[in-house]
Amino acid sequence: MPVEKSNNNSQTDSHGVAMKVSAASIAVNLVLSVMKLLAGIFANSGAMISDAVHSASDVFSTFIVMIGISIAKKKPDRDHPYGHERFECVASIVLAVILAATGLGIGLKGIEKITASDISTIAVPETAALIAAIVSVIVKEIMFRYTQLAAKKINSGALMADAWHHRSDALSSVGAFAGILGAMMGFPVLDPLASVLICVFIIKAAVDIFRDAVDKMIDKACPQEVVEKMKTVILATPDVIGIDDLKTRLFGSRIYIEVEILMDSSKTLVEAHNTAELVHDNIEAQFPEVKHCTVHVNPSDTLE
Repeated sequence: MPVEKSNNNSQTDSHGVAMKVSAASIAVNLVLSVMKLLAGIFANSGAMISDAVHSASDVFSTFIVMIGISIAKKKPDRDHPYGHERFECVASIVLAVILAATGLGIGLKGIEKITASDISTIAVPETAALIAAIVSVIVKEIMFRYTQLAAKKINSGALMADAWHHRSDALSSVGAFAGILGAMMGFPVLDPLASVLICVFIIKAAVDIFRDAVDKMIDKACPQEVVEKMKTVILATPDVIGIDDLKTRLFGSRIYIEVEILMDSSKTLVEAHNTAELVHDNIEAQFPEVKHCTVHVNPSDTLE
């Protein structure tokens, strides 16, 4: 008889961490958006205005992340017996689409200025735009590291996507800085060219986020190195002779496992059951992201 157990430990702490980080992201992005927008307007920098739009989109995206994480933490119910973890993936996909649309809009605007009939009409940015770009790079890199650390701590795909959103904003600000500096040195076309560079950074981040979310929605297996570590834990369990089969699948930010272990056929049903329980408990202890683990016992002398 297979042993099936689910790890439904409370996710209240994880949810609290995610909400705290998301609230900080919203506050920072609101301040940066206003700062960069004003700098872009008064310092004549299209690249900085584009960067301000990117930061403003981060606010909306973070709200989506908060909604996705809040739904994902709900306990299983009659209509969703396996839980709601995949809502994090849905939030990540929505975030990726918003990122891509934002990047495309910024890129098209930059191309429009570059291909204008009279390049000399492009306004030369002032020092305030350069300062705003430097501040943005520093702040957004700090937010990236802060959010990434929290995402790893609670194993949240949506929060990790938001972290990379911060990194893409930091990179776009680097592009804005280069474009503004170049324009101030006598090459005004570099300012809208920086907007095109920003577009590339944003779309690259969107594609990465989208691919990761889709992988988690189509029951992709865990990375091979994780599977090998699981095998090591299972084989270290007393009375386990071997592993006949081991399947893993990602379910949102959680993992489902099905394993068939090999035991001496002389073992009693109670002994086999106890060993299966121990395998489950060892896996759960070593891999806290595992939500459900099914352990089936095969007798050694009845296998082909």
